[in-house]
Amino acid sequence: MAEDLIVTRGLVIPASELRERFSRSSGPGGQHVNTTDSRVELSFDLANSPSVPESLRTRMLDRLATRLVDGVLTIAASGQRAQLQNRAAARDRLASLLRDAAAAPPPDRRATKPSRGAKERRIAAKKRRGITKRNRRASSDD
Repeated sequence: MAEDLIVTRGLVIPASELRERFSRSSGPGGQHVNTTDSRVELSFDLANSPSVPESLRTRMLDRLATRLVDGVLTIAASGQRAQLQNRAAARDRLASLLRDAAAAPPPDRRATKPSRGAKERRIAAKKRRGITKRNRRASSDD
């Protein structure tokens, strides 16, 4: 499965920049789990990667700061019994994480004010509610 990781149309991580490490999984598998290395740790050195443009790299490093250790992003997958499925899951999660980190920031919010009609409708609704509550009270005439 040594193929490039496609994050977005403009960002493709070469397979040579990804490091996979395998170990015994603590997940499902019965007796099988003690004999196979099905857990996958996928690592990507984001800080030193030549395939990530500099403008994207700073944004991604800021957004993923809590997940990085010395600029390296590591994903662990051990949910499946088969190593191949865990490898695919780790690659999918890494691509998703990088895609979210590379996304353009949302546009700045433009402050607006409620329209005059909206203010009038709000006040009218409050008055109607007040009248309803006032009508529920016991009158002092009784």
